[in-house]
Amino acid sequence: MFEQAQIQEFKEAFSCIDQNRDGIICKSDLRETYSQLGKVNVPEEELDAMLQEGKGPINFTVFLTLFGEKLNGTDPEEAILSAFRLFDPSGKGVVNRDEFKQLLLTQADKFSLAEVKIPAPSTPLQAPSQGPQPAGPWGGLGDPLPSWA
Repeated sequence: MFEQAQIQEFKEAFSCIDQNRDGIICKSDLRETYSQLGKVNVPEEELDAMLQEGKGPINFTVFLTLFGEKLNGTDPEEAILSAFRLFDPSGKGVVNRDEFKQLLLTQADKFSLAEVKIPAPSTPLQAPSQGPQPAGPWGGLGDPLPSWA
């Protein structure tokens, strides 16, 4: 289902979420992960719903299977990166927040103002230490698109 490099990335993501390092993602792991991303007071129901998707303990195999199900039918990574390159005509790896916000509010599947105000993660898609990316700097979002509130 996934290439070896993708599996390695999922292992890294799993280990970041598995805060207590017991090999199982539990509610406290999710709560702490959200907290580290700046989202506090996540409703218990939301955390429970996430855990219930695994239909049992979420170890790495279940985690990988869940992502396989979620990603089935999504665009390849290169297509997504190409789409973001359209918002960076200078090739600097930076998206203009105001222009991007306007597009989200007015084009295709329009976002609501409330959706646009939800803070985006500030972690780049790929850390600079992982080497240069093909076709420009879009290995990571130079401007992490924080909250537009």
